[in-house]
Amino acid sequence: MEILALLEKGIWFGLAALGFGILFNVPRRTLWVIWVLGAIGGLTKVFLLEGGIGVVLASFAGASFIGVLSIQAAHGKHAPPLVFSIPAVIPMVPGAFAYRMMLGFMNLTGDITSENYNELLHQTVNNGLKTLFILMSLAVGVSIPMLATRKESAKVIKLKK
Repeated sequence: MEILALLEKGIWFGLAALGFGILFNVPRRTLWVIWVLGAIGGLTKVFLLEGGIGVVLASFAGASFIGVLSIQAAHGKHAPPLVFSIPAVIPMVPGAFAYRMMLGFMNLTGDITSENYNELLHQTVNNGLKTLFILMSLAVGVSIPMLATRKESAKVIKLKK
């Protein structure tokens, strides 16, 4: 892939993350970091997809990278890691797969021939499962670094009865 195309994708990933950061009303001092994290996470996903890695694993790697970097950014900018990670990971949400799944469901309710039904059902379920697994990989990828670097152990936390 051309370097200019990668640069453009990084800019758009960063701008989308920046837009979600503004939408969520994060502190101004964190906006440029959100832009950088969104660009880095999105480019990680794009690089892995170009390398032949599947979309679910590439999304997990990009989200994990954002999760790790957001912990470092949280220490530097004195804000919770979620302020950085959530807006940065939202541009990787699989909107196209979800859209195709919904179109497939709508087409399945219409008048279609029995020959096309099986193929359409297969594509609809495939897009739905991709959407589900990508969303799960994004959630797990962002949360594992934050759970792994907690300051206190789960044994120390006492539950109220």
